[in-house]
Amino acid sequence: MIRWGIIGCGDVTEVKSGPGFQLVEGSSLTAVMRRDGAKAEDYARRHRVPYCFDRAESVIAHPEVDAVYIATPPGSHLDYALAVCAAGKPCYVEKPMARSNTECLQMVDAFERAKLPLFVAFYRRALPRFLKAKEMVEGGQLGRITGVSYRFASDSHRRTDANNLPWRLQAKEAGGGLFLDLGCHTLDILDFILGPLENVRGSAANLAGPYDVEDSISLQFTARAGALGSAVWNFVAGVYEDIIEITGTDGRISLSTFGNEPVLFRAHPGAANAHYPGQGQSASARPQALDESFDLPNPTHIQQPMIKSIVDQLHGKGRCASTGVTASRTALVMDTALSGYYGGRKDAFWLRPDTWPGWRRR
Repeated sequence: MIRWGIIGCGDVTEVKSGPGFQLVEGSSLTAVMRRDGAKAEDYARRHRVPYCFDRAESVIAHPEVDAVYIATPPGSHLDYALAVCAAGKPCYVEKPMARSNTECLQMVDAFERAKLPLFVAFYRRALPRFLKAKEMVEGGQLGRITGVSYRFASDSHRRTDANNLPWRLQAKEAGGGLFLDLGCHTLDILDFILGPLENVRGSAANLAGPYDVEDSISLQFTARAGALGSAVWNFVAGVYEDIIEITGTDGRISLSTFGNEPVLFRAHPGAANAHYPGQGQSASARPQALDESFDLPNPTHIQQPMIKSIVDQLHGKGRCASTGVTASRTALVMDTALSGYYGGRKDAFWLRPDTWPGWRRR
């Protein structure tokens, strides 16, 4: 039995992750922590957890805790993870892994030297929708991959109080803006489906957000077999959009990062029998593309499949697909896009907002 302790039993742990530690075979939730002791006690009572604390050290050192899940804002991930490592225990840390790739690499190095596993909550790697997309890409159903695109847009600026910013919009706590919190999911799943992104270039700006961090980001990259890719995030838009498209010589997959709708596969009508209409054939005479959808809804406790893969690995029965190494690659891609805005991201950039070139150009 892997007995878990949670540092930061806030909203994200109520449904998305917390119950999974109790529902997965070979796993149990033993202790929880929150700085507000009364809230920690309430969580423990409602979720039937034996121990609750208001100090992280109490969870980390508890003799009945075998592994620790860190569910606090990214600004504290490095320090808590290093403390878990020093205690000789495996660690599962929320995404984004840390505020920068520099912090991620410190975590990876510590756990590798201690010969301890470090997992990161990029739980989409264990969800059926994304496993199906990966299966189709690797199985050759799209042919050779020739293009990758992602578009995200939301009106988050309309729901933001400049006088009461959430931690997700404070660089000291989040490492940047909503790109760190949301963009990391898409970048990680592209890494999972296509392999590491290469030749990454990007830029960021604050165009309308009532805060200092970025609100608009653009990326260009190459992916599997040299396919050209692009991605944009606009957090100050008047519409909502969330669409991944992976295109190959024989078809295209379309799916969202945050939705729960079916995965759509559009196949070229000649892919199966190698028949392609002539160049001179009119568009109306060409065979129509063949559509197929795969309805693979997310589970109620969306992190449960990822938690199962972690528990299985800790029991020596499998491997988890989301590690500190894979997550640090995603952090590096984000740093590449944001470096110009913050004037570099290898130092404590959150302490010097007056030197951010992107912010000063607003």
